[in-house]
Amino acid sequence: MLLDASDCQLVLVDYQARLMPAIAHGDEVRRRAELLANLAVMFDVPVWGTEQAPDRLGSLAPALRARCRRVFAKTTFDASGAGLLDALRAPARPAGNARSLPKHLQKPAAPARQTIVLAGCEAHVCVLQTALGLVEQELDVWVVTDACGSRRERDRDAAFDRLAAAGVELVTAEMVAFEWLRDARHPRFRDALALLK
Repeated sequence: MLLDASDCQLVLVDYQARLMPAIAHGDEVRRRAELLANLAVMFDVPVWGTEQAPDRLGSLAPALRARCRRVFAKTTFDASGAGLLDALRAPARPAGNARSLPKHLQKPAAPARQTIVLAGCEAHVCVLQTALGLVEQELDVWVVTDACGSRRERDRDAAFDRLAAAGVELVTAEMVAFEWLRDARHPRFRDALALLK
């Protein structure tokens, strides 16, 4: 019932230059996304980004892009079809050339991280459709509400209602941070606390 950093991947959806000024409380939403991205790097959680029609809406915010392993350009509202799903399902570590090893030395590929922490814009369009698409692929999806936005707050809230009804967990960035930490004796506790202040 709690997030485990070793099983998580973070997906940042469409925090783009021409879109963010239209998002209600856009600056705060982007700051929460930056907090998530910095926490993910701190806890070795893979970070992926998406851009909706970047030729029209611009690039992912530079501070977020710098944290991403890869950014996927897309025109579909569900990002999973733009190559994101393949990246999320890839083994966490390369399995090596198992065919060249004797059978008793072969190691199975590490399982993919099954928990997807998702945040972005617009909550009722790309975040909603991506979350539901990932749920259909039997991934465990958690949406970070304070790092999600829409042009209208009612649309954002309706998306959260629908996501919760579909079994998606709704959390805040601070909940993610403390669940990844689990203990005040964690070696990165002070570093994480500095980001949260």
